[in-house]
Amino acid sequence: MKSLTTVLIALLAGLVIWFAFDRLIDERNSAQFEAKGLREAARISGEMLADRDDNDRTRTEALNHALSKNADLQRDVADGLKRLPVNATCTVAKTSTGGMADAGTAELAADARSDYFTLRNQLALSHEMILGLQDHVRRICLR
Repeated sequence: MKSLTTVLIALLAGLVIWFAFDRLIDERNSAQFEAKGLREAARISGEMLADRDDNDRTRTEALNHALSKNADLQRDVADGLKRLPVNATCTVAKTSTGGMADAGTAELAADARSDYFTLRNQLALSHEMILGLQDHVRRICLR
């Protein structure tokens, strides 16, 4: 009887150890699966941040280029090297001799030029912001 009790106790102890070991293996596998998921999430986040930074750098460079071109044009206009023609038609005035007056080329008034350049800069900014947002949606949000 003692040997049967000893065998049963050993068998019971073996089962307890086996269940405990199985439980530890399951926890280890679960932790490894979670760690793998976290590594993948970190990799994807890193790629998304790199894409965001690349998008920001590209759009900032394009905006700086457009603003620089606008500043160059503004300087050239101020220095008289270039003019700002306006797409307009001038009414024809008759001279007293029956001929036509030379109206010349329509051009932006001097006091309207600063508004024109402000609008060009705002347009460039809006343009790059829209392109940047579109790129952000395509490259990051839709991922």
